[in-house]
Amino acid sequence: MHLPYLAGTLLAGLAQASPAEVSPRQSETMLKVDMDIRKLNQRIDGFGFSEAFQRANNIVNLPEEKRAALVDLLFNKTSGAGFTILRNGIGSSPDSSLDWMNTILPQSPGSPDAEPAYVWDGNDSGQLWVAQQAVKYGVETFYADAWSAPGFMKTNGKDSGGGYLCGSPGQKCSSGDWRQAYANYLVKLVQLYADSGVNITHLGFLNEPDMSTSYASMLMDGNQAADFIKILHPTLEKNNLSDVQIACCDATGWKAQQQITRDMVAAGAEPLLGVVTGHTYSSGISGTQPTSLRVWETECSDLKGHWSTAWDSDGGAGDGLTWAMNIYTGLTTGNVSAYLWWVGTQDPATNNNNNEKLVLVDKDTYTVSKRLWAFAQYSRTVRPGAWRLDMLNDASNLKTTAFQNKDLTMAVNIINTGASATPVVISNTLIPARSAQAWVTDNTRDMDAVEVTVNPDGTVGGLSVPARSMVSLTIELASGLL
Repeated sequence: MHLPYLAGTLLAGLAQASPAEVSPRQSETMLKVDMDIRKLNQRIDGFGFSEAFQRANNIVNLPEEKRAALVDLLFNKTSGAGFTILRNGIGSSPDSSLDWMNTILPQSPGSPDAEPAYVWDGNDSGQLWVAQQAVKYGVETFYADAWSAPGFMKTNGKDSGGGYLCGSPGQKCSSGDWRQAYANYLVKLVQLYADSGVNITHLGFLNEPDMSTSYASMLMDGNQAADFIKILHPTLEKNNLSDVQIACCDATGWKAQQQITRDMVAAGAEPLLGVVTGHTYSSGISGTQPTSLRVWETECSDLKGHWSTAWDSDGGAGDGLTWAMNIYTGLTTGNVSAYLWWVGTQDPATNNNNNEKLVLVDKDTYTVSKRLWAFAQYSRTVRPGAWRLDMLNDASNLKTTAFQNKDLTMAVNIINTGASATPVVISNTLIPARSAQAWVTDNTRDMDAVEVTVNPDGTVGGLSVPARSMVSLTIELASGLL
């Protein structure tokens, strides 16, 4: 049952009823969830990460027992992080030197219209195996994203160093127009994954198109992206893949993506897109994207400092509390439907062992950062298909969000940025609670269960949110009204 139907039914049935006014006891903060259908916010697709650029091999190469435990940590929705989106990189490099990803078309067919000789190793830099494990845990959303087209399709003749797709507006090549060949290439990757038991649900053809890098990269502006979308969309339809949503464009920062989004909309590509995607490196989330489509934040990471597992070190590099707040901002200020971290795993030798990973894999063992548990607080309680609800909260130290899940449970997430614990009472405007569970993450706990009670009036209480912590709840509503 979708929330609009649920809320509409409840509003009709309770139109003449007034929810009981609840007066919190002295020193308690009342948090009230507004279930008015007219105030629904975005629908949630999930939370996730990537294992692109051979990071997946960090998992694959672990001893079997450790490998199974790490996969469980990432995808188990009751004891792990419960991630629900996996972002895979579509390789464009002719070999695996450094940490680059192999292309399925290492040799140019000679011309855009020639028959391509695809090469599939059934491994895809370890990403296929990780994706297959995710399927076993019920993950249904897989985002395949290309950093670049193969070099022979580009103006600079290589997949690194920027360059443009031959045939894009203003970009001519002596070898011809490779736009359709690139669309066919992307579709082939989707088909290969389907043959291996993984259904790609979202397909991207750009990553950070506003930046040229020493690794795989390709430049495009919003008009050029719109032009290619108008080729890729019918190519998917022609191959019976109309259910695969096109995602674009993973710009380096939120502001850069806003400009690209405006240009794509103006060029008429919005109806052909599934989701608008952006990163938060050059600029963070300070507003919404100018589109009627759902929006995903598809890559963020903490590139500062040395590897840290801290939850709260006064805003130090990699702090879990900092990233819990960043997710909150994405959900509330950006109205994002998905929030993805960069890589799930990385070894200590890469990039001076910084904080761009959630899990440090060192030879035969691994260490987990608190950033993973910041994600878990959201991902385990706010499930795909949930709708974000308005929440009334007068406490400036509490950053709160509320959601209605598809299974009709309510999720409430509370971050306490203050220096002391805050007792709270939670209510909603329509339905009393029947039962509730709560979990906390702070300096000493990793989404540990904490006691919570349901009061006779149907509010949820008995909960004190510790200082500098995050508490998440799932609340089962009284079934007699459902």
